[in-house]
Amino acid sequence: MLRPLASTFLAADYPNLLVGLAAPDDAAVYRLNAEQAIIATTDFFPPVVDEPYPYGAIAAANALSDVYAMGGEPLLALNLLAVPDDMPAELVSEILRGGAEKVREAGAVIAGGHTVTDKEPKYGLAVIGLVHPDRLLTKGGARPGDRLLLTKPLGTGTITTANKQGKAEAAHVEAAITSMLRLNRAASRAAQAAHAHALTDVTGYSFLGHAHELAYLSQVKLRIAWEALPWLPGAHRYAEKWIFPGGAGRNAEFYKPWVTFERALAEWEQHLLFDPQTSGGLLMAVPPEQVETALAELRAAGEAGWVIGSVESGGGEIVVG
Repeated sequence: MLRPLASTFLAADYPNLLVGLAAPDDAAVYRLNAEQAIIATTDFFPPVVDEPYPYGAIAAANALSDVYAMGGEPLLALNLLAVPDDMPAELVSEILRGGAEKVREAGAVIAGGHTVTDKEPKYGLAVIGLVHPDRLLTKGGARPGDRLLLTKPLGTGTITTANKQGKAEAAHVEAAITSMLRLNRAASRAAQAAHAHALTDVTGYSFLGHAHELAYLSQVKLRIAWEALPWLPGAHRYAEKWIFPGGAGRNAEFYKPWVTFERALAEWEQHLLFDPQTSGGLLMAVPPEQVETALAELRAAGEAGWVIGSVESGGGEIVVG
C-alpha cells in the first residue's frame, strides 16, 4: 500500500526530519534547533477491557509510550475518538476522562481532538513530545555486548482475549490492567540515565516483533533467555489453552523467519512470544556496565526491570534459548 508513495517525500530533502522517512521507528522526530526536537506520534484502538475509564486510560498510556520510546517527554495531546451513535454519553465521558487523567499524570495536556461516528468505539491520542536531539533514542543503535532490559511483564494479549471470551480470572485481568495503565516515563528516564544505545516499546507487533525491529535496524543478533522473561499471572494458562488475539498469528507468520528457537518450547510457548501487547514496557539495549544504573533508576521510581538477553554480532536475527 505504501510502496507507490515511496518517492513522494525523500529523506534527503528534509534534513531536520531526524526520524520518519528513512528507518521506521516508534515516532517521527523533527529537529527545531540545536537543543530541541519535536516528537510526533499517534495511536488508537478498540476497547481492550470492558470498563470505559480504564479503556481510555490504557489507550492514552499506549499512545504516550511512543514518545517515551524515543527518549522524550510528552507536551500535549489531541483526542482521537470514534463512537457509535447510540453509545450513552456517560460512557463516552468516562473514556475521555480516563485518557485525560493519564495525560495529566504524564505532565502533558489535552488541547482538543476530533470525533467521528463508527460502529465500534475507538479511542487514542495524537501526541507531541520534546527531546534534545543529542538525547534521542531510536531502535537502531544496539551494539554487540549490550544487555537487553525489559520493563513490563508480557501477556496482555492472551489475558485480554481470555477476558473477552469470559474465561479469565478477575485477578489476572486486574493485574494486566494495572500493568497497561503504568506509564513508561520512569523506564524512559532509566534508559537515558544508563546511556542506552537503543530503545523501543513492546506493543502490537509482539515481543519478538519489536525485538526483531531493534535487531534489524541495529544490524545485530539478539539472544533471548526464555527463563528470564517476565509474565503476567495467567498468561501461560490462557496461552496453553490457545487463547490468542488474531494478531498473534499474523505476527508469527511475518516475524518467525528471523527467529531460531534453540530451546525446546511447546508450540503455545513459542506463540506467546508473538502475542500482541497493549501498553507494554520498554525494551532497551544497555552497555553492560550500565545495567545496574538502569535497574537502580527503575527501583527508585517504584518500577521493575528484567535483564532478558544480550546483543551479539549479526544482522537482525533472534535466538531464543
